[in-house]
Formats: sequence, structure tokens, C-alpha cells
Amino acid sequence: MKRIHFFFLSILLFSGCGGEALKNPSATLRETGRTSKVHLQAMDQMDLEVGYSDSSYQEQLERMIWVHGYTTEAREAALNRLWSMDRNRALSVIRQNLPRLSFDYWSWICTLCEWIAKNEVLELDEALISSWARPTSMASFKERPEYIALAQLFGEDEVVSHIFDSLVSSNKTWKQNYRIRCWELLLELAEKDILITLLNSELVQEDDFFLLDLRKALNDFGIVPSGKEEILWIRELAKSEYDSFWNDAVETLNDLSNERKEAIEMRDIPIAVSLRRHGSAAQLSKTTSEILRGVARQLDGAQHYYEHEGGGKFDSNSELFRTHRGGLDWGDAIALETALKALSVPQVRSHLFDYADRDFVDKSTEYGGVIALDDEGRFEVLEFEPRIRHHDRKYNAPQELFDAAYTALFHFHYHAQKHRNGDHAGPGMGDKNYATNTRANCLVLTYVNKNTLNVDYYRHTGVVVDLGIISRNK
Repeated sequence: MKRIHFFFLSILLFSGCGGEALKNPSATLRETGRTSKVHLQAMDQMDLEVGYSDSSYQEQLERMIWVHGYTTEAREAALNRLWSMDRNRALSVIRQNLPRLSFDYWSWICTLCEWIAKNEVLELDEALISSWARPTSMASFKERPEYIALAQLFGEDEVVSHIFDSLVSSNKTWKQNYRIRCWELLLELAEKDILITLLNSELVQEDDFFLLDLRKALNDFGIVPSGKEEILWIRELAKSEYDSFWNDAVETLNDLSNERKEAIEMRDIPIAVSLRRHGSAAQLSKTTSEILRGVARQLDGAQHYYEHEGGGKFDSNSELFRTHRGGLDWGDAIALETALKALSVPQVRSHLFDYADRDFVDKSTEYGGVIALDDEGRFEVLEFEPRIRHHDRKYNAPQELFDAAYTALFHFHYHAQKHRNGDHAGPGMGDKNYATNTRANCLVLTYVNKNTLNVDYYRHTGVVVDLGIISRNK
């Protein structure tokens, strides 16, 4: 009787669809790129043939929610089945994958957020917050599907409070990245003041080292980190092994005017500490205008090369010192002055050319590193070849570089694909994004001929200043 029952169900199901039963519906579900109709039919057959309790079927449905190659309609049907089968399993796969889904899946991200709101799945609030914190040009900030879902779940007027409470309550080491995303979201929502209030409040528990480190930076440096990399920067320097550097930074900043301290960024601190430590403390009292006048004199008549594919509103003037001069702050001024001083040292130039020559030969990657000061106050070039190599027009900075750069002066990398590479002198869009994400002071060195490198200084928000050329034999 069971076979007859199944036979009639199959006839009703598939004759009604106007198609024959699939020979292997399980294999069909694993095939990406098929139409919604085919995948829906395969699921209908699997429902009958193995049922909702089958673990391998559940694994296939789970896979359909995040793997590339399925239509939004098929994904949603898979999710509804998995939700009926195993609620906790469905929660887990969404929690893990929503914040990681490529924005190429935009239709599915929108549908998934709508599904969360419609089913009132409050447990997925952190997944929505994490996904919303990722920048994208697909929709404006308040039109993002994650925000719309949060507003429906908790009330539009309560979204900020919910993110704030989630930041405070997520006091677990393994939740650091999630807390960073909460922090970034609140800054994006123009809620910097509530973050400052939080750091100075009793809400910070004695074992909440994440917020305690940020409180220390606020009290000692006056800095509210702008995002992930500055938070990691602060948390690294707050470790006991950096006590000497931190204390020198506090003393250095205490000598600055209140106006200057209010504008200080993490990228300014290593240079300021270096000036104090190595006999150039007088530079700290110079005005921004005084320093920039000196930079202007050194750059007067410098040869200029620029990246023709720099992106955005880009032309031959966009990397000139005079273009940015009015918008440069004290931190930029001391960075430019320090970079020019480093490039004037024969040993530094010799090392930079030697490293560039090795980059030229290696066609699997670009090379890079940091420029720092050693214990005696001498400029040094620290090399960090990437562990991951993609191609000759990309530098993947390894973690070791970031570790060294927390107290160093500049990140740097080369454009050394060929010796006559002047058309690519200066940072490209990827380089500018790197500077915006890291908030570091950066240099890019580009061959314009075998014995000449063009050098550009750049940092976040698209500031690029051409520092002219350095020669191998001078």
C-alpha cells in the first residue's frame, strides 16, 4: 500500500507540473546554475522520497542558502524547508553567512532580511547588524535591507539603542569583530557622542578590556577610533610591551596645544613620538604653516608623474602639493617633512632601490614594507614580502607588516612592474582604499626609469602628494 500511495502522489505532483520526475533529485540540488523550476521540483521530490528528517537533505538545503549559483526563489524555498526541519540549524547558517554574503547576491540579501523581519526572528539581530556595517554602493545607508529589517523588528526609534546595548553586552573576546562593527555603525549613524559617553561611564565593566583600551586612548590621546584598524591599533599599543611607547606618546601629546591635540589621529602618534625621542622635539612646536612652507621649498621644481588610472575626479594636478596644501593638517605636515628627510638619506635610498630591483624581477606580486626609526634614531627600511601572491599589480600586506607599523612611520609599496612605469606613478584605487581602511601614512614608489623612482605620499580620504623623484646614484 505504501508503494501505491507513493506512486499516486508522484503522479499527482509531477503530472500537475507538466514534467517527468527527476531521476536523481539529490544530485540535481547540488547542481548550481539550474533554473528555479528545476530546483523547486527537485526539492518537492526530495520531500516525498526522503522526508524532512533526512540529514543529508538538510545539508543540501543549508548549502543552497549561501553557495553561489542558486536563484533567490530556490534559496527561499530551501530556507523555508530548513526552518521547518531544524530551527536552530537555520539560525546558525544565517547567522554565519548573512554578514559574509557577497553583494553580488543583493536580491537574496534583500529577500533574506525581509524573511527575518516577516518571521520576527529576533535572534538574528547580530547577523543583521554585522551585515549592515559592511559598506556597499547598492543602497543608501538608511535604505539598506538590514536596517529596514531591524526597524521592523525593534522599532525605527530603537535601532540605535539596540546597537548600543548589543555593543555593551557583547563582552566576549571572540565577539571583538562584532563589537567593532557595532562601533562603526554608531559612527556612521553620527552617534560619536554616545560612544564618548559610554567610555566615560560605569557601563564599562572591569573585565571589559575592549572598552577599557578604548577608554585609555580617549583619556590619554583624546582619540575616538574611526573604525576597525584604529581600534586594533589602539588595542595593540595598549599591551604591556608597548608601555614605554605609550608613555612617550602621552608626554608628547601633553606638550601640544589643545587645538592640535583635538585633531590628532593614530597615524600622527608614531611620528610625533619619534620627533620627541630623537632630538627633533623643537619640530613639535612649529606651526603647520611653518612646516608646510619648508615642504613647499623642498618640492619646488620637483618632477611630477601621476597615475592615469587613479580613479574618481582625477587629473594631472590631483597629486600636486599645492592642490592639497589648504587641507593638510599638522599630522600631514610632519609626515611630509619626515618622508622627505628619510628619502634624503643615502642608505635609505640604496635600500629602497635594492628592494625595488628584487620586486622588478618577481612577477608574482608587488613588494612592500614599512619605514621606521631604529633605537638610535636612524631611518630604516623593513621588508615584508607578502605570504599571499595574486599578481604583479597587487601587494597583500602580511600581518607582520601591521605589527611593525603600529610604531613605525610609513607603510610603503612599489609599482615596479617595468622600469618606465611613470604612467602608474601614485596610488591606484586599491591603494587609496587601503589607506582609507588602515588610516595609515603611506608611500608608493614607482620606477620612471631604471635609476629613478617617483615617490607619492597618501592617506585616507584621497589625499595624495607627489614628493618628486629619488635617484639611484645620488
